[in-house]
Amino acid sequence: MLTEDYYVANKLMKGFIGSANVDTNSRLCMASSVAGHRRAFGADTVPGIYQDLDEADLIVLVGSNAAWCHPVLYQRMIIAKRERNAKLIAIDPRRTATAEDADLFLPIAPGMDTALFCGLLSHLADTRVLDYAYIDRHTTGFVEALARAREIAVDAAATARATALDKADVERFFELVGKTERVVTCFSQGVNQSAQGTDKVNAIINVHLATGRIGRPGMGPFSLTGQPNAMGGREVGGLANQLAAHMGFAPAELDRVRRFWAAPRLATGEGLKAVDMFEAIERGTIKALWVMATNPAVSLPRAGAMRDALKNLELFVVSENVRSNDTVEAGAHVLLAAAAWGEKGGTVTNSERRISRQRAFLPMPGEARPDWWIVTEVARRLGFGHGPVHAPPQWEAVRSLFASAVLGERERRILLSGHSGEGIADTGPVICACFGVGLAAIRETIAAGVGLSVADIGRTLRAGTNCGSCVPELRGIIERAAQAF
Repeated sequence: MLTEDYYVANKLMKGFIGSANVDTNSRLCMASSVAGHRRAFGADTVPGIYQDLDEADLIVLVGSNAAWCHPVLYQRMIIAKRERNAKLIAIDPRRTATAEDADLFLPIAPGMDTALFCGLLSHLADTRVLDYAYIDRHTTGFVEALARAREIAVDAAATARATALDKADVERFFELVGKTERVVTCFSQGVNQSAQGTDKVNAIINVHLATGRIGRPGMGPFSLTGQPNAMGGREVGGLANQLAAHMGFAPAELDRVRRFWAAPRLATGEGLKAVDMFEAIERGTIKALWVMATNPAVSLPRAGAMRDALKNLELFVVSENVRSNDTVEAGAHVLLAAAAWGEKGGTVTNSERRISRQRAFLPMPGEARPDWWIVTEVARRLGFGHGPVHAPPQWEAVRSLFASAVLGERERRILLSGHSGEGIADTGPVICACFGVGLAAIRETIAAGVGLSVADIGRTLRAGTNCGSCVPELRGIIERAAQAF
């Protein structure tokens, strides 16, 4: 799905139907990484870029069969190995194709990645490899993190016992990391899809923070996305526990999104996450489901039980670019023909958080349409005429922002919206999102003596005459203006 597809679907469900029971592919893919990065950095962001792989002297792959799952990116790693003699370490319970190219393969016991990296942190502290100046300037909680790491694995011997690895291999791993400054640690589904996934992510990040090997060329932790455009879905708030632009459900954020979307029934709290959602279907508390571009009858835990649960639905809609798959065959009442990735244009976001424009290179067959178009048409038929309408991005404005060396908060929001934001500085903060009326225009109307009530402002500017969500704020502006006079 394109980022635009995610955005419109999320806007309809959370803003107009009023339910946060919407979740993206990130839930079964990147949720552990998201939680780990937010715990470490306070934001769902990756501190590395692909180019770091071209400059790293040691690449550590954890739970990642990149040779199969990221074949293009993997070739960059192999080129670094062949041309610059970069070392490659593969950590995986299975001997995969990636392990065949590795200088060191660690067949770790399942679920023991946290123990391995806690042991590594303990070793780096004992051998004085840590960057205490960086720790003091840029981190908090180091003493507690190191103490906890020592409780889990105090040295190579304890690490070997916990991970079922050969002690000599553990020592070699510790030595390679300790003596190599330019280290990139890449991790993927073997880390994320685990009951301890978030802790594994933080154990990896902690090593890089404690050594200061982060935010510089050729070094840092790097989460390799497991599914296409997982980040794009999160940028526009597709997860059940977030709103658009990485916002949550705090009162100020709810107010901002409600006004921007002109959303009359904005969901005010987190919804059910993917697995919880299907368990609710199983119990009969969710009676309608719309599945887009995913095959949950195969990918969810307890897949057999989930397939049976789908038969309980009173309405089961599937948007797909194939006529048949396991989810469709589970009893879809409505099958909508969705355009495939090569048949539609828009934007996607990759593992290094780079937004790319995707251009269609095939015509849409038959009645197939982009997901955003399908959702928009459903929204209109539900009576949301001013609702989730997709406007094509203004590519020239987007291109100019890509050329900027530094982006402020305003520019980042313009980049996510795909529109130039022209006029934002003149109108001030938008108060009435339905008609784009800003604070400056409202104040001018009040100052002119023609905006002494909400009704006056409505007649003059139309603000407050549609969904009504801005009316309380209009009253407050009028009251503050009266006090000022």
